[in-house]
Amino acid sequence: WLLKCNPRLSGLVTEAIGDRWTKDLDELRGLAAFAEDAAFQERWARIKRANKEAFASAIQAAQGTVLDPSCLFDVQVKRIHEYKRQLLNLLHVVTLWNRLRDGDGAGVPRAVMIGGKAAPAYWVAKHLIQLANALGAAIGADPACKGRLSLSYLENYRVTLAEQIFPACELSEQISMAGTEASGTGNMKAALNGALTIGTLDGANVEIKGEVGDDNIFIFGHTAKRIVELRDAGYRPREWAAADPELTRALETLARLEGGRFGSLANMLLDSDHYFHCADYASYVEAQARASQAYENPADWTRMSILNVAGMGRFSIDRTVREYAAEIWSAETVPVPLPEG
Repeated sequence: WLLKCNPRLSGLVTEAIGDRWTKDLDELRGLAAFAEDAAFQERWARIKRANKEAFASAIQAAQGTVLDPSCLFDVQVKRIHEYKRQLLNLLHVVTLWNRLRDGDGAGVPRAVMIGGKAAPAYWVAKHLIQLANALGAAIGADPACKGRLSLSYLENYRVTLAEQIFPACELSEQISMAGTEASGTGNMKAALNGALTIGTLDGANVEIKGEVGDDNIFIFGHTAKRIVELRDAGYRPREWAAADPELTRALETLARLEGGRFGSLANMLLDSDHYFHCADYASYVEAQARASQAYENPADWTRMSILNVAGMGRFSIDRTVREYAAEIWSAETVPVPLPEG
């Protein structure tokens, strides 16, 4: 996902630290020494821009979607499911839209992209896809959003499309409700290609945070333990919404879209909200503001990007198999000589 899908960046990595990282991913830690190097940062940033431009051209040719490479590429690509909380992402997009319409500003220009597939009979997930497309069209038609905010649904998400997305991704959305994601691998692929993660303490986000450092990831939301406590105490999402005017307005905006077509989704959050969108909304919006503020300083963002790649050595199948062999299987390694030539 770095060597094969991102030749521009992998070439710079090899130039900086040699090619041993291609067989021992822990060697990526050597990149940390370059994180503060202004000249290296500039080359790193130019590569990300080239990858964004390449993806923008590819997606326009594939589905007619126009992306501005000068915007923050904010990406959530994964299976469409309530626990992965694409709806929380869309609530934030609605919040930015409302702010732009009020003339209050909404942080850095942002191109939000959502992609993924839903099970054939999963009505809520299918409705989320319809909502993303409808909301994207409404934002695209609003002059207040021109050059400031866009929302695109990436059609037919698959491995070959992921190979283009991850090198271009800058902000990786890993926002599942804490306690629901077994691991997650899209977060690893994105960070390995220099994206910064915004996410909950769920799945592999916990390990990524430990490897890249607290200052190089945007963590938000209730912990899995706290979610259980809130549920046991009788979680009432309407109370959370009533206490947050922006959340109330976002839900109302969503419910009015296309003549009320998506009112059932808004009511679902207010009536049950099994995955705690309302409880995590304010923390998520605040984390998004931190990400926007960081992006305003290209040197800081690029330094954080370099440190993310430097911290991804742990997420290697070689390391995983070695640990299984030692700790689970009690199996010794057997050297296998390669044939000459």
